[in-house]
Amino acid sequence: MKSLFDKVSARCSKLTTEEYSTSFSLGIRLLDKKFHAPIYAIYGFVRFADEIVDSFHEYDKGALLKHFKEETYRAISERISLNPILNSFQRVYHEFNIEQELVDTFLDSMEMDLHQHFYTRSIYEQYILGSAEVVGLMCLKVFTEGNDELYCKLRTPAMKLGAAFQKVNFLRDVKADSQELGRHYFPLVNLEHFTNCDKYAIESEIEADFQAALPGILALPLSARKGVYLAYAYYQVLFKKIKSLPAQRIMNERVRVANTHKIGIMLQTFLFPVNLLQQ
Repeated sequence: MKSLFDKVSARCSKLTTEEYSTSFSLGIRLLDKKFHAPIYAIYGFVRFADEIVDSFHEYDKGALLKHFKEETYRAISERISLNPILNSFQRVYHEFNIEQELVDTFLDSMEMDLHQHFYTRSIYEQYILGSAEVVGLMCLKVFTEGNDELYCKLRTPAMKLGAAFQKVNFLRDVKADSQELGRHYFPLVNLEHFTNCDKYAIESEIEADFQAALPGILALPLSARKGVYLAYAYYQVLFKKIKSLPAQRIMNERVRVANTHKIGIMLQTFLFPVNLLQQ
């Protein structure tokens, strides 16, 4: 029965999310239950693509990504895939009318990681669009459930939130990205001489993205608001820790938020002031 295979596929997407990201797993728990499987499916899809370019060093990453892209488009076209992650994703793609342009842009950004090592401002913005902003839009498609007017209204804040998350990730992972993967995402920044001024300029940009994103979070349907706000709150804590450290500390260690702290953030979000959630 196809329904049983779809159920198994959804479990694979959930397992992938839980194994790879404690923070997003906690955030999904605060979403309305109807959104759990769709967001797990989106996360599983983007995580598998990201793993190809980030982790499989002993394999031909280009060939793997090419195959993954082909299988993605085949899954969307045929509405089924024997890859359970792609089977879950294609169901969400069709159910919530996700535009193919979002998928194309995301996969293009993954391919950039195979070839691009030093980023100009325009390439940096193109990469963030594909690797983060369009993922936010995929999730927004789910949260707005076919309400095109609300989707258009929240489109820009959703993109800003995705951009903020990605830029915080860049700061958190700057050592591994530059020293292990040879990627220098920040334009016009010499990471061999990464200064506090460089770091402050990046942080100012992130703060502007967060500020632009918050009104959009508060305008989400209640069914999605707490879960998205939890992700926002977690990244705010991570960002605050990063801001408290000098540039050279960032270049030599990866800043983390303990799982116990993440659970505390979840509890605080669950008890978030009613007047703000109802704005």
